[in-house]
Formats: sequence, C-alpha cells, structure tokens
Amino acid sequence: MATRDILQSFNPNDLGVDNGNLLGLPFDYDSANIIVFGMPWEVTVSYRAGTAAGPQTVLAASRQLDIFDFDNPNGWQHGIFMEQIPSHLQDKNVALRRDAARIIEHLEQGKLVEEDADLSERLDRLNQECQAMNQWLFDRAIAAMDRGKHVGVIGGDHSVPLGYMQALADRYSDFGILHIDAHADLRDAYEGFQFSHASIMFNALKLPQISKLVQVGIRDLCHDEVEVIERSQGRISAYYDPMLKQKMYAGVSWLELCRQMVSELPPQVYISFDVDGLDPKLCSNTGTPVPGGLELEQAFCLFREVVQSGRQIIGFDVCEVGDQEWDGNVAARVVYKLCNLMDLSHS
Repeated sequence: MATRDILQSFNPNDLGVDNGNLLGLPFDYDSANIIVFGMPWEVTVSYRAGTAAGPQTVLAASRQLDIFDFDNPNGWQHGIFMEQIPSHLQDKNVALRRDAARIIEHLEQGKLVEEDADLSERLDRLNQECQAMNQWLFDRAIAAMDRGKHVGVIGGDHSVPLGYMQALADRYSDFGILHIDAHADLRDAYEGFQFSHASIMFNALKLPQISKLVQVGIRDLCHDEVEVIERSQGRISAYYDPMLKQKMYAGVSWLELCRQMVSELPPQVYISFDVDGLDPKLCSNTGTPVPGGLELEQAFCLFREVVQSGRQIIGFDVCEVGDQEWDGNVAARVVYKLCNLMDLSHS
C-alpha cells in the first residue's frame, strides 16, 4: 500500500492494534522512514537478567501509548516499522547465557578462566558469537540505510548496538555519541567478554569516526574508567550525576546544563540510551539499577536541545530494558520520542 493510502486509511485516535508493529502503526518496511531492530541479547549481563525480553516488552507496551507527540505531532506519518524480533538470536542468547554464567561464577570464586581449558574454549566461542551478532546488525543497518532509512535499536543489554555504530562509521566520517547511562561502559573486555555490555563505549571508541563521546548521568564506575576519561584529551566528556545535581542545587538550570552538554557535540549525533541512566523508579527492572539518575523529561529536554541546536540525530539505541510492563511502557516512550526527534532533526 502506498504511503498516501496508509495515511488516509489510518486513524491515529483509535486504539493501538496488535499488528506486530510499534504503537500499532500501519507501516511496513517499504513505507516506513525509520526501521527499528529489536535485539533479544543479554549474553554478558553481569547482574540481573531479563533485558533480552526488552524488545518484546517495549513492543507490547507501545500499543498503550497515544500517538500525539508535543515535539513532532505528525512525526508518526513519516513511518516507523519494527522488524520481527530475530528468533535465532533469541535461541543463541539462551544457550550462550548459560556459558557466560559459568564463566562469571568461576571468576567470582577468584579463579582464572585460562586455567580451565573447557571454560577458555567456551569464552572463545562466546566472543565469536557476539561478533557474529554485531555483524548481523551491521548488515541489516547498512541495508536499511542504503534504502534511505533511519535506524533505531532496542536491546537487550548495552552491547547490542555496536554493529549499528560500525555501520554508521561506514556512512559518516565524523559523528558524536550522546550517552545516557549510570555507567561509563569503558571497561576493556569486562569479565573476559570482548563485547561485554560494560565495554560498549570502549569498543565504540575504536572507531576513529567517533570524534566525541558525551556521557550524562554517570554515577557508578571504576578507577580505570575515570583514567580513560581523563586521558582522552577531550574526546570524552563525562557529566557525572552527582556533579550535575550539585550544580542544580546551586541554582544552575537544567536547560543551561543541557545546552553546555550539547555544545560539545559535532553536527551529527548518535544517542545511546541505557535506561539505567534514569531514576530507577522509572525502569526498576533494568539489568544494573543504580540510585540517582535523570527524570524522563530531563532526558527529553536534553534531546530537544540537540535538535534545536541544528544538529542531526543520525541514529539511536535504547538498551537494558527490563522484562516488566512498566519498564516497557517507559522505554516505549523513549523509543517513540527518539524516532520523532530524529525525524524532526532531518526536516
């Protein structure tokens, strides 16, 4: 069906139908401007499981959202389509997660993986399968962008968007990442997992096309990560949650802080949103919740400033969504907002 016919036949005021698409929107791959990939993957999760179900939880909860958006009321008309959640990745995640749990348990007992031939072999295979997952997403993101689509990703743990970041690096010679998170994610192969959820930004920064990483809401990190930030020669700017709160307590407005953070970003911006960057009351079933964090509207205010500054949002991910309905409800609002703001930034 042509896009014009879709718009004429769809009533955005009706209830969201269970048609397999976000918010029950009537678009398919061909008619949508934005393609969303759900990645049911949490192989390296180190604390609480459940985020592999995040994409399905977001999809189910999204039908309860109303479509009007204050920032882009007609943004839905440009089309959003969520591809079917890949069952083969879901099946691999279940099997590999068992191996990862054995490795983590071994390490927590103070033992080395290298001393156990079986675990060493399992770790090698696990890293290879994570690389294959990255390649799967890379290929599909490239295919979508080749057709003029914009792309969003729903996790799963925070390791999942690396393949998409690599695809963007294939397309853009220079871009920045705006990273919302409780954690810096700058660990080198955390727990031996080359593509750990705690290593996503460490791995992303191997891409020379990423000229700037602005991290917001960070409040749980290790000494090594602080050193990585301090030695980055300005490539990484960390806006730690306690420091942001202290400035606000002293009377600095959140809008002023947002403008300062956005001013550090280049013209093209990728937004990486780990929901544990929010106050845990919003997504309490995330993989690694931490007290503190942002309110939802604080995050949206920051994203609006990206658009209002004239910068383009070239892609996004929303990761670490727990498997409970309220977490899915909140995350679905984040996904929809980012879709609409990404569309607005290109108009």
